[in-house]
Amino acid sequence: MFNYSSFAKTALVATALMTTSVQAQETVVWWDFLGGGDGVRMKQMISDFNAAHEGEITIDATTLEWGVPFYSKVQTSAAVGEAPDIMTYHASRIPLAVDQGILQEITADDWATMGLSEDDYADATWNAVTIDGKQYAVPLDTHPIVLYYNKDVLAEAGLLNDDGTPKGMDSREGFTATLQALKDAGSVKFPLGSVTADGNFMFRTIYSLMGQQDGELMTDGEFLAGDNKEKLQNALGVLAEWTNDGLQSTYTDYPATVALFTSGEAAMMINGVWEVPTMTDLHEQGKLFEWGAVELPVIFDHASTYADSHAFAIPANKGKEMTPEKRAAVLEVMSWISKNSLFWATAGHIPAYGPVTASDEYKAMEPNATYSSLTENMIFDPKTPLAGVAGPIFDVMSTYFVPTLNGEMEPSEAVEEIQYELNDMQ
Repeated sequence: MFNYSSFAKTALVATALMTTSVQAQETVVWWDFLGGGDGVRMKQMISDFNAAHEGEITIDATTLEWGVPFYSKVQTSAAVGEAPDIMTYHASRIPLAVDQGILQEITADDWATMGLSEDDYADATWNAVTIDGKQYAVPLDTHPIVLYYNKDVLAEAGLLNDDGTPKGMDSREGFTATLQALKDAGSVKFPLGSVTADGNFMFRTIYSLMGQQDGELMTDGEFLAGDNKEKLQNALGVLAEWTNDGLQSTYTDYPATVALFTSGEAAMMINGVWEVPTMTDLHEQGKLFEWGAVELPVIFDHASTYADSHAFAIPANKGKEMTPEKRAAVLEVMSWISKNSLFWATAGHIPAYGPVTASDEYKAMEPNATYSSLTENMIFDPKTPLAGVAGPIFDVMSTYFVPTLNGEMEPSEAVEEIQYELNDMQ
């Protein structure tokens, strides 16, 4: 069991070993979009940082609304020099932010000052914050989707392996057979709960299945070129088949999907790692069955999971030059939180800083340690200003994903429309 009290004391001691130094009291204005369980944990980390840097640095934090409202406020604020000193940012949004000129580069000197380097991060994570050879953010985590499962229901149906993971995870036929066996057992309403009423969310699952075929949304500046149309159609076809056969929930929004799983009406659920705190808290209160979370099943050729990263970025405030002292304070914030991100893992996220995930403490954390292997198989959004959380790509594809997944549109027709509209935006 992870002991945060012990961890916090260790983190305070470790502060003395940080490579950055700040000579005078600095207040760092911070914006984030972190709500729910991860927001609670980040507030705790900020409190611990402030305690460890008393008399030197104080983080003045504000949490804003996630998604378009956050990014719109950042853009307008940076344009008039009123953005914060530091902010959380999705790696998927960095191409657009760089295009808009609202992020400062994290220079080689900055990385050296923080005591961080490319070697500390997975290749895909580092690449996600890199544009034209320059880094524009410090990755904090990766937050992929995973498969949650009800161990009690699967055990009763004889569908657990000896290690407690679901059977049939290595092929389309095997996983579909597991879903069918759960349906035949009749103990749940749906074998699989999926957010089939929200195409923005389902993008994550569909893009993962494209990645399992080495598919890409964009190649050489063109969307769905070559056989990528077929690979998207294959991904949609599998999911539509599951829905049509009663193996997956129909027209289910996000809250309803979580409710189906936590109530025991769905034996499994595809959702983000950020729901780990929900499951952990309910289980500790005696309100949830035995559960687990694993990497997505391999439906096609090999493992692949869509992921994004929460990262720290420094706004390019127009007409407002950051003092060397302020920048040193900001770098200390990013360095300290990165190096002390073990507690962040209790939010379900996989810390981006390699030494944390390589630690014995992290390896003892479940289910994180079980699904963290997926960092070897991650894929991120294509590098285009049209991509990213709540971006145009999501919106276009969402329009066609929902009717396709719910049996009201043929996958082939959806793919044709998606290809046309995506390329028409350029």
